[in-house]
Amino acid sequence: MSTWSLAQLLSGLHDDIQQRLERVRKSFGHPGTKGDASESVWLGLLNSYLPQRYQAAKAHVVDSRGAFSDQIDVVVFDRQYSPFIFKYEEQTIIPAESVYAVFEAKQSIDASEVAYAQKKVASVRTLHRTSLPIPHAGGTYPAKPLIPIFGGLLTFESEWSPALGTTLIDALTAGDAAGRLDMGCAAAHGYFALNSTTNRYEIFEGSKPATGFLFQLISRLQFSGTVPMIDVQAYARWLSA
Repeated sequence: MSTWSLAQLLSGLHDDIQQRLERVRKSFGHPGTKGDASESVWLGLLNSYLPQRYQAAKAHVVDSRGAFSDQIDVVVFDRQYSPFIFKYEEQTIIPAESVYAVFEAKQSIDASEVAYAQKKVASVRTLHRTSLPIPHAGGTYPAKPLIPIFGGLLTFESEWSPALGTTLIDALTAGDAAGRLDMGCAAAHGYFALNSTTNRYEIFEGSKPATGFLFQLISRLQFSGTVPMIDVQAYARWLSA
């Protein structure tokens, strides 16, 4: 009889993330170093457990019109169909068409951090994205509609009491559609997700939130489909600029 326990495996995954985030908070004094270490924990989780068609990185996002997003702590992007990802002096630039989700990673969640994350998410969602018709053996499929870009906030803990109560909901609903946060996690407390059917936020407290958030993200990525076929020539026009 097997001695494996799925419950213990999933619990261990969450415990590892929470403990690493807690060590970061306690061990590093410099805010910049602490922030980089927190980002590294979340990036490691996503790159370890998301399907290999996805990759996560700290990056800027660019569109074919030459506009750039703010720097984003965690960008989940396509690695299977994306034609190029530009790296220069340790900076990663990702085409807007390749992006599935963007997250800010902070030590704790409060109203100011929610507003900051909304601004960062909006800087990506407002970029222009191309979509070309898709050739196949029998002809051409129409250009694929643009998929939604998910946005969120990842933290170790919450500054509120209760940690994920009405104050959080008020902060999340204060922004506009461009900056909407679809999901997020405070690893010490729980995670939240916007229900697309009811357009209301749902709070999931306890129950190993880092693992719960990961599964929520994977589920949403499954239903979002594949990124559109990028118009590479739209980017190539900048060669003569």
